Amino acid sequence: MAKQTNIRLNDDVRAAAEDRAARRGLSLQGYVADLIEADVNQSRAAFMAGAAAFLAGYADVFEAEVGEDRYPGLPEGLKPSAPQDAA
Repeated sequence: MAKQTNIRLNDDVRAAAEDRAARRGLSLQGYVADLIEADVNQSRAAFMAGAAAFLAGYADVFEAEVGEDRYPGLPEGLKPSAPQDAA
């Protein structure tokens, strides 16, 4: 669901933005939305790349600590303490 957002631009910036939007065949609204989306996606991609590099750099440490059991159950003899209908 899209939400409407209002921004204030000085006259020179608005004129330049309208010109750039027109050159791309976009409305000012579409141009601004594309800029924000590209910035958000770039930040997300940079974060994910950093996280992947971190995990790759410490993979041996994680493997030694956690091992291969990616979905461990409860250790033998322990019972769940949370009610069965707990969310």
